[in-house]
Amino acid sequence: MVATVSRDNFPLYLAPLPQRVEDLALRYAWLIVAINLAGTAFGFWYYRFQLAQTPLMMWPFVPDSPAATLFVALSLAAWKLDYDVEWLHMLAFFGNIKLGLWTPFVQLVLNGPGGIEPWLYWFLIMSHLAMSLQSFLIYRYAKFSVGAVAIATVWYGFNDLVDYFVPLVGDYHHTFLRAELVGTTLDHSLRAHDLAAAAAVALTLAATFLALATRVKKVQLQRSSTTLEGNQPTDKPDGGLES
Repeated sequence: MVATVSRDNFPLYLAPLPQRVEDLALRYAWLIVAINLAGTAFGFWYYRFQLAQTPLMMWPFVPDSPAATLFVALSLAAWKLDYDVEWLHMLAFFGNIKLGLWTPFVQLVLNGPGGIEPWLYWFLIMSHLAMSLQSFLIYRYAKFSVGAVAIATVWYGFNDLVDYFVPLVGDYHHTFLRAELVGTTLDHSLRAHDLAAAAAVALTLAATFLALATRVKKVQLQRSSTTLEGNQPTDKPDGGLES
């Protein structure tokens, strides 16, 4: 298995979970994989009506949250099986931060509890907040390479483009918003569309910043460790020590 880094020296905004929680979650990574796969299956079921109204070629851009939980399940599984798949780790990091925070914002600020079962409303909020938290496990085993960060940035940036600004085929491809409903028709000219778009773009930028900041911190720690190792005293041929 690929070794994990220590939480020491990572600032709170890059590693907000307590060390005990991180260690416990990574110890039971297969359980988290199973939970995310179950969430992925539920998510695709949840999107079934929207997918039925979406051209097949645009399906990859519609179920964003199920895709994010699938990414993190595969990311953790790859780590446990000792596969280093940086682009997958970054898609998981971006997706779970972005969708984990975008959905509670939309539900609490834009949609409200009307028109949906109360249990489902709060389940969506709490489960997505948990998604955002699990993204902060990934720094423990991923390198956060610049190339992988670029892939995730392009993917989620392109998602924002087709979701809110330039639909490639048919209508906009973002999750149906109850706040956009006028009778039984979606009205994308409403302010809710613009607010959802602003939140999505802001979260893509935030995920990019956090990923790059994590990369910088990892490089700093690696250089510091290399410097310390280079300064360790070594045995001289005559049995003495040199620094």
